[in-house]
Amino acid sequence: MSVRQKKLELIEAMNRARAMEPPSFVPNKLLDTLIERLNLKNDAELCRVLEVQPPIISKIRHRKLAVGATILLRMHEKSELSIRELKELSNASVH
Repeated sequence: MSVRQKKLELIEAMNRARAMEPPSFVPNKLLDTLIERLNLKNDAELCRVLEVQPPIISKIRHRKLAVGATILLRMHEKSELSIRELKELSNASVH
C-alpha cells in the first residue's frame, strides 16, 4: 500500500469517527477540565501525562478525531474521574 493510499485511508477513518460523534461533542470542555484537574499548563503537558503524541490531542481538540476507548481509559486513570463523568464532559453544551 502506498503512502498516498494510507493517508487516504486514515482520512476516511477520521471522517467515519467524526460522523459517529454525537452532535453535542465538545472536546475542549473535556480537555480543559483535565488540564485544570491535573494542574497542568497546556495541551503539551496533558500529552506527557496521558502518554500520547501531541497530534492526538490536537486532532481531538479540533474535532478531527474522536476520543477513543484507550485514551478515555488513560484520562480516567490519570484524573480519577469516572468514565461517565468524562463522557458527560465531552457532551457538555457550550453557552
